[in-house]
Amino acid sequence: MNKNYYAVLMAGGVGSRFWPVSTAQFPKQFHDMLGTGETLIQKTFSRLSQLIPEENILILTNEIYNDLVLEQLPQVKQEQVVLEPAMRNTAPCILYASLKIKKMNPDAVMVVAPSDHWIEDEQAFISNLQLAFDYAQNDDVLMTLGIQPTFPNTGYGYIEYGTQDHNAIKKVFHFREKPDYETAKTFLQSGNFLWNAGIFIWSVRSVVLAFEKFQPEMYSLFESGYDYYNTPSEQNFIEENYPKSQNISIDYAIMENAENVFVVPATFDWNDLGTWGSLHDKLDKDANNNTVVNAKLFIENASNNIIRTDANKIVIVDGLNDYIIVDKENILLIYPKEKEQEIKKITEIVTKNS
Repeated sequence: MNKNYYAVLMAGGVGSRFWPVSTAQFPKQFHDMLGTGETLIQKTFSRLSQLIPEENILILTNEIYNDLVLEQLPQVKQEQVVLEPAMRNTAPCILYASLKIKKMNPDAVMVVAPSDHWIEDEQAFISNLQLAFDYAQNDDVLMTLGIQPTFPNTGYGYIEYGTQDHNAIKKVFHFREKPDYETAKTFLQSGNFLWNAGIFIWSVRSVVLAFEKFQPEMYSLFESGYDYYNTPSEQNFIEENYPKSQNISIDYAIMENAENVFVVPATFDWNDLGTWGSLHDKLDKDANNNTVVNAKLFIENASNNIIRTDANKIVIVDGLNDYIIVDKENILLIYPKEKEQEIKKITEIVTKNS
């Protein structure tokens, strides 16, 4: 394995649209959402370790999830868990992790990837990642993997690339915000738009240079602690200074400003597993398009539902269509699938009033 290959696994999110299974105390990346016997973070770590040495994989998460990470990934050492003392979106934590890696190995090439996505063909993923690594290792570029869109999704950002480019790696023209339905349809018809999966590849030199150029204040803040990184003094520096950083995503901070951005159109199936509906799409279904996780189901006149309970609970459903049914300890959720984006708001209301 290439000792210059590193990964940063983003594992600090709450996954509130998967409530009541995913909670602030125990978010979705630490659950076996697919019923495979492995949690999402375990599956992601295993996938990346096919190409990247295990000791070179950093887990970037909130400090309240430190014990969960070590429990679910026993092969990981404490120094591989990079803890955020405050929520500041993706740019500050990526800069922080990049500087740590630069100090370990200035020749490093790294991938930043979410810990909670579903990827079907792992060999195709590794092949795409290798292509991006090879390109990033030799050139000053910022790479991303884009997903071939299969329908006009309004829940994802899009990546527009050059139509004249016939190479496997495309020059990015623009990052586009989540569109409305009509705009998303035009994106699909154009044929040169990809879904933004939030998977990034670059050399540590290139990304640090990009921060220095486009986010000089943030760069200066984190660079001032460079001597402390990977030493016992790191924690005190980070706890004092991390909350001072701007709350901004890597897309806004760097990718939308840089000229040297390229994309590899992915050849693997992908799903961000952002909602119960997206989970329903990826799991096996019965003859009436119902998906069941854990439950023992007796069903009549019901279709297009997703039913998830704790293990072996008997569930009887009659006359219900297009619903999310989730039973988790002392909470039962029965909610129309078409309103699944509102589950996040419901969670906040219930949490406030309970």
